[in-house]
Amino acid sequence: MRNLTSFPAPPTPPPATPRPTLIRIAGANKTFALPKGGDFHAVRDVTLEVREGDIFGLIGKSGAGKSTLLRLFNLLERPDSGTVTVDGRELTALRKNELRDARRNIGMIFQQFNLLQNATVFDNVAFPLRIHGGMNAEQVAARVADCLALVELGDKADSYPAQLSGGQKQRVAIARALASGPAVLLCDEPTSALDAETTRALLGTLQDINQRLDVTIVIVSHELSVLGEICNRVAVIEDGAVAEQFDLADTSAVRKTVLGRELAQHSADIIEAQARKERAHA
Repeated sequence: MRNLTSFPAPPTPPPATPRPTLIRIAGANKTFALPKGGDFHAVRDVTLEVREGDIFGLIGKSGAGKSTLLRLFNLLERPDSGTVTVDGRELTALRKNELRDARRNIGMIFQQFNLLQNATVFDNVAFPLRIHGGMNAEQVAARVADCLALVELGDKADSYPAQLSGGQKQRVAIARALASGPAVLLCDEPTSALDAETTRALLGTLQDINQRLDVTIVIVSHELSVLGEICNRVAVIEDGAVAEQFDLADTSAVRKTVLGRELAQHSADIIEAQARKERAHA
């Protein structure tokens, strides 16, 4: 379990050598039966890897299959074929009780927050800790306090979701996802219900979590500005398949997709803007 208590300064940038693979999806397929007959192929023969410490983006148009693909990462959707391996454990080969234990290592936040409306912020964050057990009341309280402090909501422990803004609700969802100390945080369109200013603040929180706790993040979004702002690597999803994947820092390669080219240009613009700011302050 990752320690939140001391809030260490972000670590020094990692060396150029790629870090180990933390997540591997290999040959994954997922098909849904349509109400009027026929099948919908949501995920088609997807193979991709996410390295330890990445902020990895999945981008695509509506209906491209990116959210279904994300739900394969923790087997909320089980692939019809293929394998899913997270932190050295092949999830697709685990029994129910083993999978339940493995999911403690994978936090998830959703577009619509999914908070318990009749529970306080404290109880929402404490919920997974109580479900999994292993902590006494004092330990649960300390863990919840650490998680709420990390997302800057330490003063909202006794509030209810209805009393919070959209951005605050999403921060509670992040705190809840971090409560069990996961190595991976899955984010399904986490900013789509938020305004621009709140989105920027939330992205800053996710970056801080990635740097301070070394939590690997996989984020689904259709917004170029979101992925271009925080991701170091992305995969473009088209018709359920990976059309291309690349490092955003690699601005020299020619991109194969329209979204890939737009995202690469957006990332290049961000890098240039940062460079101008640094030159101005030199």
